[in-house]
Amino acid sequence: MEKPIDPTSTAAWSKLVELFSNFDADFAGWFSADPKRVETFTYTAGSLHVDLSKSYLTPEVRDALLQLAEETQVFDRRDAMYAGEHINVTEDRAVLHTALRRPADDELTVDGQDVVGDVHEVKNRMYDFARRVRSGEWRGVTGKPIRTVINIGIGGSDLGPVMAYEALKPYVKDGLECRYISNIDPTDVGEKLRGVDPETALFIVASKTFTTLETLTNARQARAWLLQQLAARGVEDATAVAKHFVAVSTNLEKVAEFGIEPENAFGFWDWVGGRYSVDSAVGLSLAIAIGPDNFDDFLHGFHLIDQHFASADPAENVPLLMGLLNIWYVNFFGAKTHAVLPYSQYLHRFPAYLQQLTMESNGKRVRWDGTPVTTATGEVFWGEPGTNGQHAFYQLIHQGTQLIPADFIAFANPTYALRDGEADQHELFLGNFFAQTKALAFGKTADEVRAEGTPEEIVSARVFPGNKPTASIMAPALTPSVLGQLIALYEHITFTQGAVWGIDSFDQWGVELGKQMAKDLGPAIAGDEAALAEQDPSTKALITYYRKHRQ
Repeated sequence: MEKPIDPTSTAAWSKLVELFSNFDADFAGWFSADPKRVETFTYTAGSLHVDLSKSYLTPEVRDALLQLAEETQVFDRRDAMYAGEHINVTEDRAVLHTALRRPADDELTVDGQDVVGDVHEVKNRMYDFARRVRSGEWRGVTGKPIRTVINIGIGGSDLGPVMAYEALKPYVKDGLECRYISNIDPTDVGEKLRGVDPETALFIVASKTFTTLETLTNARQARAWLLQQLAARGVEDATAVAKHFVAVSTNLEKVAEFGIEPENAFGFWDWVGGRYSVDSAVGLSLAIAIGPDNFDDFLHGFHLIDQHFASADPAENVPLLMGLLNIWYVNFFGAKTHAVLPYSQYLHRFPAYLQQLTMESNGKRVRWDGTPVTTATGEVFWGEPGTNGQHAFYQLIHQGTQLIPADFIAFANPTYALRDGEADQHELFLGNFFAQTKALAFGKTADEVRAEGTPEEIVSARVFPGNKPTASIMAPALTPSVLGQLIALYEHITFTQGAVWGIDSFDQWGVELGKQMAKDLGPAIAGDEAALAEQDPSTKALITYYRKHRQ
């Protein structure tokens, strides 16, 4: 891969510096001066309706940002990703999560492998297995059909599936339930197994290498629980593990050692990063829950946005524009965080999912050639569903001293059409969605506050400065396709930012150090005095406290 271009050395960056020096956010003035502002800055991508008119975009800023993308070769890097070039340079790997949702008649050969053919071979096996579980053909050791699917993974092998399962609960087959175990804290295993019937439980162990410490520790606990519970019912069968455990892994030897039949292992590839893997075999629990047809719809949604990002005119390319806007906010306005606020309870895990996608991808301090970055990179993504967040942290966004760009997400049609007396409850709900972006944009002046009869001594406390940037994303309904579109949208937003910054958005070395140290500390925690003596004073004191108080 060629040496990354320093964005601060480009003509576009100089233009943005100049624009920023004279920039005065004035939504009221902008909308008054330009009756077509909404039309100019509203876009369509797949089923998504995206209104950026209340963002810090002007035609001049938009053009300079697009020039920045051109000068930092974002489009070349995008095309290289789609073609399977090894743009993950620190691991010498292709980056092909977009291949996971390509149609079967597409052609893509990378490193001598028929990538699309490989993807559909695994997908067909997944779908066959999902149908067997859903129909009751696959049964536990006592002959009962599966009622509870328990996914054991961590990071991308957990965050994606659990987020998508929660988002698509209306599509889950009646009588099926999914649970997700990720934390090595034994509480997680204990709580997730509470009330589960071992005879109708199916465990999916998701670990590419089948060596992930947290996942394998939890898997062993689940296996011990299963055998103990079955034995208490008088069931002692050597095939029990094989009837109740399957794997998402490529390490067939270790899968077999665990007791899982290798033919019940579903693989994926090193060109799929964990945080990009929910649409691979890692999504097996979701495919079982919502069924192959809906999972295909989910994949189609991803593909719609992949095609949009690959081919839409830059001035109409939604993920490109939103990624460039984030560059504008982070590098020029000093924004440290970014709120994602879904007005849908089903998306309550979506901000947490985006935390890994964005922060693990772009939380980097060196560029892909190992040289230091020349700008701030990454931002803290966070959020909660509306209207809950309105009663928690919106105060900071409205009247705090920090600039916090926010993405608002909502759907025209609810899953449950309820009424509160004569009022449509969904309309009451969306009234908050519309009101919040309006209030953030236009605020309330001191004169407006005084006109309400407010005592002068508290006027300043009730002023809303406004001119806070937001993006509004809407769709007709939260379907599997729309969820896939939303995920792909943020994948490509993340890609755009990383490409401008010149960083490798697809490795995650920052995750490794703490994991290795945790293993190395094992002897000291277990009582090895010599190992304890080697620790720094703080770590030694903390371990000593633990050992003293552990009962």
